[in-house]
Amino acid sequence: MTEAATPAPALAGHNRVSTQALTSLAQAAAAELFGVRPSEVRASWTDDAGLLALSVVSPIAVPDVGSIAQPADVAAAGGSVWDRASGAKGAIMRRVSGLSGAQLRRVDVRIAGVRPAASRRERVQ
Repeated sequence: MTEAATPAPALAGHNRVSTQALTSLAQAAAAELFGVRPSEVRASWTDDAGLLALSVVSPIAVPDVGSIAQPADVAAAGGSVWDRASGAKGAIMRRVSGLSGAQLRRVDVRIAGVRPAASRRERVQ
């Protein structure tokens, strides 16, 4: 006979994730996706019908323009700036929600500049 797992009893009190912690988490998630430093990303929060709306303003790392000779080179570099920014919305939402437990209704992304993509060696140091 096996014993069924008993759920842990709920403890009185509450948990709260501060706005600053959520902001730092959003900055880190966006920075990773856009290939920039978290300090370069601005994140702000608003209420959207009881859930959170996240606004991210960030530069994005792009390859050296001289390395792009044909459309296939853009795809190999991760896609266009538009495609990467659009795709980042869902990824940021999943990462922030998954790590914080916060319920986000939407993520708005604004690309505010470009940075040269760091070589692998520069990122490691």
